[in-house]
Amino acid sequence: MGGGADGVAYFGNLETVSKKAVSFLKKQGYVKSMINWGDKFSLWPVHLMTSCCGTEFAAASGPRFDLERLGFLPFGGPRQTNLIVIEGTTTLKMARSVRIVWEQMPAPKWVIAMGACAMDGGIFYDSYNTVPARDIVPVDIFLAGCPPRPEALARAVVMLQESIVKNRPPAADIQVAAAPATPGPKDVVEAVSK
Repeated sequence: MGGGADGVAYFGNLETVSKKAVSFLKKQGYVKSMINWGDKFSLWPVHLMTSCCGTEFAAASGPRFDLERLGFLPFGGPRQTNLIVIEGTTTLKMARSVRIVWEQMPAPKWVIAMGACAMDGGIFYDSYNTVPARDIVPVDIFLAGCPPRPEALARAVVMLQESIVKNRPPAADIQVAAAPATPGPKDVVEAVSK
């Protein structure tokens, strides 16, 4: 049994009731706003610290700047994250690891290239062994500086959050998985007798 906004109670087949509830939520825009809110405030970065930008990342995650209040909570494993912060120089040897981490992350996923070295090589520009982040993975936010301040990283996180809300597909595109068939008494008796 469930209640609608009009005081209507739905009885009967669970699949039918769930489809009616989902269509109601889609019409009202609740699903889209909940998903946007969840993605916006659940940016869990895996950081690839390869140079001095890592200290600024650590400072931004510390108590003075406290990016956790924005939903920015660093994780160690790529399978639980949805954001890569590429901090500084990426060498040819490290580029393969960045790509592997990117492919292991669940969708939706984003990338922040932090520092001049991540953007175009910085002081290692035109070196034989450096690769810009944009050549490895699609970058959403480029954060300039050498190294960028923690306030700049906070601004990049806010810009990414705004981008997530703006670029979300409409609620009509959200697919609902079909509910599994509920076994009836006849199925239970057959399963027990086997």
